[in-house]
Amino acid sequence: MTQVDTYLTADDAATALRSDAERGLTSTPKWLPPKWFYDARGSELFEDITRLPEYYPTRAEREILGARAAGIAAHTGAQTLVELGSGSSEKTRLLLDALRDNGSLRTFVPLDVSGTALREAVEAIDADYPGLTIHGVVGDFTEHLSRLPGEQPRLVAFLGGTIGNLLPAERAGFLHSVRDVLQPGEWLLLGTDLVKDEGTLVAAYDDAAGVTAEFNRNVLRVLNRELGADFDVEAFTHRAVWDAENEWIEMRLVATRAMHVRVPGIGLEVDFAEGEQMRTEISAKFRRDKVATELEAAGFVLDQWWTDEAGRFALSLARAV
Repeated sequence: MTQVDTYLTADDAATALRSDAERGLTSTPKWLPPKWFYDARGSELFEDITRLPEYYPTRAEREILGARAAGIAAHTGAQTLVELGSGSSEKTRLLLDALRDNGSLRTFVPLDVSGTALREAVEAIDADYPGLTIHGVVGDFTEHLSRLPGEQPRLVAFLGGTIGNLLPAERAGFLHSVRDVLQPGEWLLLGTDLVKDEGTLVAAYDDAAGVTAEFNRNVLRVLNRELGADFDVEAFTHRAVWDAENEWIEMRLVATRAMHVRVPGIGLEVDFAEGEQMRTEISAKFRRDKVATELEAAGFVLDQWWTDEAGRFALSLARAV
């Protein structure tokens, strides 16, 4: 049985884009949130990024899941698997297989902001897992967690290191909101990229083939299409910077010349100086004690911690208390 509930409509997304663009483009320094990378073209580019030799997180996380999924299933006995930001749900199949083999799985609840991507994932999972109840949710994981269905105990998976895209205060709010929808004894499986040498980190976000640069510039194409903006996309270059104090990577777009940009969809005109940098993403990197502390502050206890063999990426299994 499949069902899809929609709590984030196209009109809602358009309103959010206008709000984010106005706030970000009128700030000093300018910024745009990374969620607007992911139109259809942006999602394709990100899938390309995950296959690049420099981009290790996807492979590292898959390595951990391949080794640990059976143990996670046995340890949690989860009847419902919830995936936040599900996308194609490719890696989640390792968890679905393990929970099915464990005999506990009843329901899969994928949540994603893209209704198209979510419905495609639901159809694919439904075809490959007959008898599984699939309850998709079109929504934003920062706003719609209270709408998540499913039988207890639930295992909420937030994979890919996506939590690193949130600023510290946003991370705290997100983790508290996850805890608020879980009962004591339910579970959160969290993927976090780990602090490592600067060269490896920067290369992962500034690949030699230029795919990440194209992905970064795609946010300007989204503004041009959705808000009628006239960004000269090719006049911006991509830059990835390691901020050692905050222990995060910043992706930026750098104006190669002075520009006057019109954004009719929000009634805004904005100037860029030559060399001006606009932040489009942060990707925080973590250490075990930091993950444990942030989980504890939100009402979880760190139960299990695993890394890939090279120690580049971690999965943590936390229990709501």
